[in-house]
Amino acid sequence: MANLFVTLRYQLAVTLLALAPLATRAQLSSPQIKRDKKPPKENVEWLWQYGPPPADGRETALVLDNRFRPFLAQYLTAPQTFWGNPKTGYKTLDETALDFLSVPDKVIADENRYLSITGCVFRFCPARGLLWVDLGLPHPLIAFAAIDWIKDSKTPNEPGAEYTLWVFPNHPIDPDHIPAALIHSVARWTAQPPTGSTVIQQIKNTILVDPDGTPHQIKPADIGANTFTRPEPEQKAQP
Repeated sequence: MANLFVTLRYQLAVTLLALAPLATRAQLSSPQIKRDKKPPKENVEWLWQYGPPPADGRETALVLDNRFRPFLAQYLTAPQTFWGNPKTGYKTLDETALDFLSVPDKVIADENRYLSITGCVFRFCPARGLLWVDLGLPHPLIAFAAIDWIKDSKTPNEPGAEYTLWVFPNHPIDPDHIPAALIHSVARWTAQPPTGSTVIQQIKNTILVDPDGTPHQIKPADIGANTFTRPEPEQKAQP
């Protein structure tokens, strides 16, 4: 009887050893861990409804959309030190953007992918804002640009007034590889005078700021400032 008991224990041990590799393979093939799973695309497609056509009238509706302020707060988080007071405190970047877009100007769609949203500060339109959005990426690239008057230069209604262009992308941008669509948008924007003026603003300084607040001084032309040129009108041949 004892010999039979020993034999049964031996056979059970052999069986368990034989099944062990199968159990291990089953655990390794478990679908619980999906390393190749891609993160879901961030939903900012609602912005597109405000791109033209029609070309006019939709910028105000965009700024008043209940989703607009949370959108700014989510994507514009870099520290800024040009808008506000060092004694009483600077505004957050999303609050700054809202100030610079508080008087809506235009919403322009490009290439069925990019949006350029412009505006200016209430009662001081020389302080202008541009919100540029690339909707073609899983993690949208968003850049807020602000034209800020250099107060020790001439007054904004004079041709010699000078300005600083601040640019805040939500992802780091290599200063040597700025997206061409952003350059085009800035060029087109800075080629237009502020509302109520005929004077093109001269960008003297341009500061590209990383999301962590690291500033990079670049040439204004590197991001398109004051580079937009219009083709000369064709002249009729003299008879």
